Amino acid sequence: MNDLVRQHTALSESDLEWLHLLVSEWQLLSDLSFADLVLWVPTLDGTRYVSVAQMRPNTGPTSYQDDMVGHLVPRGRRPLLDAALDEGRIVREGDPEWREEVPVRVESIPVRREGRVLGVIARNTNLLTVRTPSRLELTYLQSASDLAQMIAAGSFPFPGQQVDMDASPRVGDGLIRLDADGVVQYASPNGLSAYHRLGLASDLVGHHLGQTTAELAPARGPVDEALVKLASGYAPRETEVEGYGGVIQLRVIPLKPKGVRIGSLVLLRDVTELRRRERELITKDATIREIHHRVKNNLQTVAALLRLQARRMDSEGGREALNEAVRRVGSIAIVHETLSQNLDERVEFDEIADRVIAMVAEISPGKVDCRRTGRFGILDAEVATPLSMVLTEVLQNALEHAFAQGERGSVEVAAVRADQRAETSRLLITVQDDGRGLPEGFDPQRAGNLGLQIVRTLVEGELGGTFDMLPVPAPGRGTRVVLDIPVQGEKRK
Repeated sequence: MNDLVRQHTALSESDLEWLHLLVSEWQLLSDLSFADLVLWVPTLDGTRYVSVAQMRPNTGPTSYQDDMVGHLVPRGRRPLLDAALDEGRIVREGDPEWREEVPVRVESIPVRREGRVLGVIARNTNLLTVRTPSRLELTYLQSASDLAQMIAAGSFPFPGQQVDMDASPRVGDGLIRLDADGVVQYASPNGLSAYHRLGLASDLVGHHLGQTTAELAPARGPVDEALVKLASGYAPRETEVEGYGGVIQLRVIPLKPKGVRIGSLVLLRDVTELRRRERELITKDATIREIHHRVKNNLQTVAALLRLQARRMDSEGGREALNEAVRRVGSIAIVHETLSQNLDERVEFDEIADRVIAMVAEISPGKVDCRRTGRFGILDAEVATPLSMVLTEVLQNALEHAFAQGERGSVEVAAVRADQRAETSRLLITVQDDGRGLPEGFDPQRAGNLGLQIVRTLVEGELGGTFDMLPVPAPGRGTRVVLDIPVQGEKRK
């Protein structure tokens, strides 16, 4: 709609925002009317109309099989559009049109904002299945007529009240019509069922909806007065009411077809099961986070015990082995700490990588600068945990074997994420130092070092990736470790 309005019309940005507000609400008008809606706006030169939006009803058959958005028609071809635009009134004159052997009643509703007519809504009703209307259908049509008059007068939609139609109740979910005093004139079967879910044992017609709703909801002191006023239909509002184990969502729309409130529409939906499932998910998420938090605490306790044992070791080799175990346990604890703060089993690994780098850098025998470049991105927990251990082992190996005591140097961890928006992608990690390099004849695939065995097992077995260690090409010096790991994309469907 933005492109069509800006390309073909003289409407301002504020006018365009009003049309967006209207389109966000007009599914309600379409369903109440049992009719298709097409929004026509005059072009810049005033000689044609361009259709900028279209809506089909959920309550009846469509009048248009084709998409009308983007169509241009000259003035004069559709006299009802001309009359509504020029005279600023709803036009219903004329016989039904025949489209593919289907009779269609056409009406035109001017769209007014601040005294100006911005465009015209063509309301097209398929008359092929017309029958004697029921009480429900009569209430729908009367409510649609009131809303149409409010659109023509510029009093609907309500400024600042843009509604998310995916989350708000629809006409078919349940509808109640109130008079000016808030007394129920009509309640649809779905609307009555929703109130029965709250504990109502009688009919709604003839009862004051605000007082009835407040009696069904748990006592909340002064809040009851606000609920009475809201459910009486005095102002456009949305709320939820809970009582007797049921939850209903209410949306109130005051009806002012001639500037004075004659009543209200209340759209409502039973959301009891939806809210129950949301609570279950919240409880589940809280439980999972608590589990990660406790695992992290337990791992930190294990690390503290190992550290305490290391201090009591007389053997230098045994002490160092225990310190390595402390760092391995610590890297896993970092992942669980991050998971304990998230709502899902995915983590932003860059923070974890930085903490692992800082933890391992503490063992540096010299003045070695450790840094990270690039982004790891968001990773699943089953990838993040082994990858944190792999990164710990690789960095630990570089700092222990690449530099002599007191020697200066640097270690860089570079991460490149390929096709990160795709469902699956590759994560290429390079850990490069400028130290003494690999010993003559060193084979990383057969080396018996425990750390390298852990890396090979985790990368190739658990992560399904590849691992290689090779000398830095001349003229540089040092060692380069390359990890290539398949990962899920950051934005999964």
